[in-house]
Amino acid sequence: MATLIHPTAVIHPGAELHPTVQIGAYAVIEDNVKVGAETTIGAHVVLSGPMEIGARNQIFPGAVLGSEPQDLKYDGAPSWVRIGDNNLIREYVTINRATGAGEATVIGNGNMLMAYSHVAHNCVIEDSVIIANGTAIAGHVYIESQVRISGVLGIHQFVHIGRLAMVGGMSRIDRDVPPYMLVEGNPSRVRSLNLIGLKRAGLTTGEIRQLKNVFRKLYLSGEPFTQALQTLELPPDNPHVEHLHQFLQLSLMEGRRGLIPGRR
Repeated sequence: MATLIHPTAVIHPGAELHPTVQIGAYAVIEDNVKVGAETTIGAHVVLSGPMEIGARNQIFPGAVLGSEPQDLKYDGAPSWVRIGDNNLIREYVTINRATGAGEATVIGNGNMLMAYSHVAHNCVIEDSVIIANGTAIAGHVYIESQVRISGVLGIHQFVHIGRLAMVGGMSRIDRDVPPYMLVEGNPSRVRSLNLIGLKRAGLTTGEIRQLKNVFRKLYLSGEPFTQALQTLELPPDNPHVEHLHQFLQLSLMEGRRGLIPGRR
């Protein structure tokens, strides 16, 4: 299939488009933008370079990707947005370039960013993440794979959100969200394991049972959290419990934002 470009689209000669790319009316593609095979760019989309977009992405009307970071420290140094394959980027999503020469804002593979969501400078979103409408993600946030983030919430800069976590709508996320947990509220709290997400992801009954045991120890035992973490006995051959343990330890290190607490 040949490249299908609407006659009203504005494309810089320095843009590099795969022959199978489709581009809608009034889209603007600036210099130093590379777009991979079978990617669809909707009407009125703006793509600013430097930017790399992989294959089979769908970018819906009005999205603005690769604009300068909303960061007063930005000095104009060239930085990037890098987007992988098979992503759905819905209407009026904004994704900013990174702050810092050669740095990148990164979107992995198979993600869905719903309408009006915002991804700020230097963020990393891994794979198979869903971010619902109107969610604003501040700079330097790291979101691991298979996370589900509901709508109309704010995520503070430098926060880490762990794998297979679920974040409820209209929450305030100002500290790290542990993997495998359901977090909700303003102020936000760890409510439970994300059991539905764990089952859908294919975790075994035994793996989920061991995560439940860890949850009870950390959040329901009445022990101080750091003490419970230090005395936690890790079951053998469960990479999910090991990942949770490592994530919690890193989040409590000096210079990190700390952890969303449990219920009170």
